[in-house]
Amino acid sequence: MGQPFHAAVRDFLDGRIWLRRHTPFKQDIIDRHIKEGFIQTIPGIQTTNAFLNQKRHICNRCENNDSTQFTTFQCAKCEGLCTYCRKCLKMGRVSSCTDLIIWSGEPILFPTKHTLAWNGTLTPHQQKAADELTDSTENGRPHLIHAVCGSGKTEILFPPIHQLLLAGKRVCLAAPRVDVILELEPRLKAAFPETTIVALYGGAEQKTEASQLVLATTHQLYRFRHAFDAVFVDEADAFPYTADLTLRQAVQKAAKPKAPVHYVTATPSDELLTTIKKTGSISTINRRYHGYPLPVPRYESLWNYEKQLKKGKLPQKLNEWVAARLKKREPFLVFFHHIGLMEQAEPLFQALDSRIRSVHAAHPDRKEHVQALRNKQLPGLLTTTILERGITIPNIQVAVVGAEQKIFDKGALIQIGGRVGRSVNFPSGDFVLFHNGITYAMDDAKREIGMLNKGSMGI
Repeated sequence: MGQPFHAAVRDFLDGRIWLRRHTPFKQDIIDRHIKEGFIQTIPGIQTTNAFLNQKRHICNRCENNDSTQFTTFQCAKCEGLCTYCRKCLKMGRVSSCTDLIIWSGEPILFPTKHTLAWNGTLTPHQQKAADELTDSTENGRPHLIHAVCGSGKTEILFPPIHQLLLAGKRVCLAAPRVDVILELEPRLKAAFPETTIVALYGGAEQKTEASQLVLATTHQLYRFRHAFDAVFVDEADAFPYTADLTLRQAVQKAAKPKAPVHYVTATPSDELLTTIKKTGSISTINRRYHGYPLPVPRYESLWNYEKQLKKGKLPQKLNEWVAARLKKREPFLVFFHHIGLMEQAEPLFQALDSRIRSVHAAHPDRKEHVQALRNKQLPGLLTTTILERGITIPNIQVAVVGAEQKIFDKGALIQIGGRVGRSVNFPSGDFVLFHNGITYAMDDAKREIGMLNKGSMGI
């Protein structure tokens, strides 16, 4: 009779698809579990013959089948031609001779005792959306929460998540951006204090305990397979999720068969709206939870701002705007379209206040700088669109430098403006678009915000 399985191995692997040689357990333990039948192995890359003797590759982890995203090389390990997937390379290389492992033994039984400790009260509009989302979850139907920035979307998720946890189900709340996960983690842990919760993102500490509520960037879902009884995708319109088919496939793969995948965003794509109208349900909220309108952008011309910044001069209007924020002790975000230009401008802003910092997607201190802004240790941040969503700071004021640039499309501008006025104690604020010429995207964003504000009056 074989030995029983290690509970820690089961807790880590159940629902995951993992590289055999990169688990947090000794290889002899993994090998024994494979031999005993608790763990199943599958090849990393599946290769078949295609048209005209061409090879067709599929990555069994991320399900990538784009021939341009594979590289074939002479492998020292298997001493032959081997192929690896470049699509999910950052998660550890998956090759033809790589073994992926999945748990095939007894599944985890999650607890059914969970407290929802959030003591707030949903508005009637939030409650209606939460009820509709709960109903869709119970019926295995995809659902879209289409709600304006600052409408309290996260709180709408609490009731359906609580119902799932009480039924012993496993839940994932995913988002394309790390910053959104970092914002959600303390809120979910405070709301569900008795629930095992883990946050998964690049650089996060790896834990082996079984987590019933998983917060994860969508990239991390490459490593899950048929794990969750429901998946909620926050900021479902954010890059890179909307532009990457394999990320969308990863979300579906992470859900159990027939488990619902729900979406939450203020700016859904036309494709997402069309899909959900055909297959599921939509809840729409046009007003913020505190009842105040969305901030309407104002335009300020900033002619030749790039030339001025490159010559080491802060344009006068921008200088005056930042000086006013500093004088009033109002925290601020200044958005740039290009990292290089932002870094050139940083010392010019620091001449006004030496504590001002810049952040971007690859910045090593991004997490710390954002937290310092929250803690009022920094007066403001210069940023790329990486902070267009997933950040809530009371009384924040927002400026966009170069609002005419293509990266600032309608959706991005609406999301950026959505940082302003989120707090009931500070329901308004300045949202200024410094530009070198007004674009259709700027006008479209302003028009849509106006329509949302007009529509909310009748809700």
